Amino acid sequence: MNKRRLRRLLPGDTAAALLFLAPSLAGFGLFYIAPFLMSLYESFTDRALGGAFVGLDNYREVLASASFRQAAGNTLLFTGVGVPLLVASSLGLALLLNRPLRFRDGLRSAFVMPLVVPVASVVAVWQIFTDWNGTLNAWLSHFGKGRIDWLQSDGSLGVIALMYLWKNVGYNMILFLAGLQSIPKDYYETARIEGAGAVRQLFHITLVYLTPTMFFVVLISTINSFKVFRETYLLAGDYPYDRLYMLQHYMNNMFVTLELRKLTAAAILMAGCILVLVSALSGMERRFREDIG
Repeated sequence: MNKRRLRRLLPGDTAAALLFLAPSLAGFGLFYIAPFLMSLYESFTDRALGGAFVGLDNYREVLASASFRQAAGNTLLFTGVGVPLLVASSLGLALLLNRPLRFRDGLRSAFVMPLVVPVASVVAVWQIFTDWNGTLNAWLSHFGKGRIDWLQSDGSLGVIALMYLWKNVGYNMILFLAGLQSIPKDYYETARIEGAGAVRQLFHITLVYLTPTMFFVVLISTINSFKVFRETYLLAGDYPYDRLYMLQHYMNNMFVTLELRKLTAAAILMAGCILVLVSALSGMERRFREDIG
């Protein structure tokens, strides 16, 4: 009966699509939307499961916390530095591997390989590389330099940034390669005939037509920068060096101590920050498409 009513109200293709999507939509609503709404409600109460409404008190307490401010500052610093480096590196590699080079296919596979490596294996490799008796310190010792405890120094954030680049550069490179190969070759031939050099072609043809891909890559890279907690947690533990203390560390520690009201408030603040960034990027892309059109 419900199917017949749905078919009368909607065109055939739309009804069929909704029926096929219904299990996925139900799962998404049950396991993502419903917990988020529950967390949003709990962030305004004094305790979980039937707490009294306290307004914005939890948010004020979280924002006044020195550990939260440090975690937020480290996370934003990592995103602000890591995302531009990742986008620039992946774009440079895509431009290089889009040219006829020897061993080009092998190089593409090598850069994509970290995508299929388990996180635990990635962390094990970087632990061997950055340990006090690891490879990097062995090189420093060979050249007469002192050993450094990398994960207990201000260079610890650089270690995580390098691991983030190494893990994600291959995926972004694939996206840029797809965008480069979709640009008509006639544009470049016409530009060469008119006397445009390589730099002018890059800025007036390549980057212009790669802009939609660029927005998507920046968006994905930004989201992935907030997910670097897995590697950082496995590499440095619950309470790492101050420079490595991220928002996810703060929320994980609040969960361990059952401070659920602080946990939910911090999670909502983080989700709001990501929403603002995504909305800003989407608005810029939409304005760019309108200007091009």
